[in-house]
Amino acid sequence: MMRVFDRIEEILCMVCTVVMTVLVFANVLSRYVFHNSLSFSEEITTYLFVLLSLMGTAIAARRRAHLGLSILTDAVPPAVRKVLHVVGFVIGALFSAALFYYGVLMVINQYNLGMETSAMQWPEWIYATFVPFGAFFIALRFLQAAVQELRADDPHTDKEVSDL
Repeated sequence: MMRVFDRIEEILCMVCTVVMTVLVFANVLSRYVFHNSLSFSEEITTYLFVLLSLMGTAIAARRRAHLGLSILTDAVPPAVRKVLHVVGFVIGALFSAALFYYGVLMVINQYNLGMETSAMQWPEWIYATFVPFGAFFIALRFLQAAVQELRADDPHTDKEVSDL
């Protein structure tokens, strides 16, 4: 099941990067050739960058590639280090869950108010869904990292369970 989420994260990041690159290139070309900017390209690129950042955060959490200060964890015994890692992952998951919750509230509020984007006059809530969507993946990945950390030294853990 997690492999499906892996593919979703990677495909979304790839699509966001390609679309952003094409839009920015087209906008630059339009400015220099036609002396006119494509106003919608900046709007779409900004929102895609938000989605790309959130999905990249989820991928980094999955790979345990987030920046960290290891001066404390390097100085403690392995059992304490494991506890600190799990606590850190749980805090990350809780923060992401709060981001998800408040992101959903933001989407509902924008929908109820009928807010529209400035350039394209599209409903703002469409783009706002990127926040809870990305936060869901981040929370999922931090929980996955916490479970993996807890099961790391457990001899009874099989590969199927550790892939959660």
